[in-house]
Amino acid sequence: MRMIIREKYLARIRPFYDTDVIKVITGFRRSGKSVLLQQIKQELVREDSHALIINFESHLFAGLLQPQQLDAYVAQFAEGKEGKLYLFFDEIQHVDQWEKSINSYRVTYDCDIYVTGSNSKLLSSELATHIAGRYVAFTLYPLSYNEFSQNNQTFDTYLRYGGMPFLHQLSYQPEASRVYLNDVYNSVILKDIISRYQIRDVDLLDRLVKYILINNGKVFSARSLEKYFKSAGRKVSVDTILNYLAYCGEAFLLYPVKNQDMKSKEFLTANDKYYMVDHGLRLPLVANPLSDIGLILENIVLMEALSRGYQVSVGKVDGKEIDFVLHKGNEVLYIQVAYLLADQSTIDREFGVYGLIQDNYGKYVVSMDRLDFSKDGIIHKNAEEFLEMKDW
Repeated sequence: MRMIIREKYLARIRPFYDTDVIKVITGFRRSGKSVLLQQIKQELVREDSHALIINFESHLFAGLLQPQQLDAYVAQFAEGKEGKLYLFFDEIQHVDQWEKSINSYRVTYDCDIYVTGSNSKLLSSELATHIAGRYVAFTLYPLSYNEFSQNNQTFDTYLRYGGMPFLHQLSYQPEASRVYLNDVYNSVILKDIISRYQIRDVDLLDRLVKYILINNGKVFSARSLEKYFKSAGRKVSVDTILNYLAYCGEAFLLYPVKNQDMKSKEFLTANDKYYMVDHGLRLPLVANPLSDIGLILENIVLMEALSRGYQVSVGKVDGKEIDFVLHKGNEVLYIQVAYLLADQSTIDREFGVYGLIQDNYGKYVVSMDRLDFSKDGIIHKNAEEFLEMKDW
């Protein structure tokens, strides 16, 4: 089984090869950041002796988590070497005051630097002022369907198991996949949320996240979640729920999508929709992973749109909803997602909302149907074919 080349991301990073800006790659735990670093190294490095790769989650490098220790290690590596050095630091957030050290390497050595991290706030701390204006950032997502299918896997398999890269090595065996995805979930909760934010009510966090994963793609507000936990005998404040949801977002586990009024173009403040970074994470939580397949398709389309660089909102117009409104620069795209266009009322609902949108931007209805229901300038696409499209 061959390695999946993350060409979409390599193409974005290549223009910055051999430049003195720091390349920062963030993304969900185990989504392939370490493999991407290896692929960058293979493209760049002619002499392995000039490449240093450190994974700070490995016990082999446990002694390098303080800046002085790391600085000494890098200095020893660089000593006596001629030519450009390539420095790769995986999960850099474990190093105290890492920004100071990374910036010092940039000015001290002839080097090309790449770092990864599993938290969206990696560059938001006060320390990040040390590399402000000296870095470019990229977000890595689990495998898109196009990447997933490089190993001749089917769309049905993708629907069931999702796009976590390591599942390829497990050949998508049901029980092994379930165990692995459960371990991914526990690792994120433990390492990226509980430990980082010193969570005291671990049971509440676990219940909150699992509730949202099971009810993926539905509308939530902090108040509605408070009422849900109250009905289950758990007293919790709205502020606590908001904090926990924010932590899950910073760990790339959950993605809130805001509502946008299509007439005023203003974003509404209440009742976000929450989606998960990879729909396969539902596998350990539900008896039938393909239950609510319409919401799974929504999740897949959303994550595909984000990986293509779109900003995404839910459109509200005259009391009706457009599943996704995509923005990239001056480009706008509308997408409705349904499981099947099973009857005329479903067709009228999915297509009819576009009659309220008076512009000429692209409008799609995406479903599992193989028949083409396109009409009135609105394009209908089979979900698999839509995900395979190069341009949208």
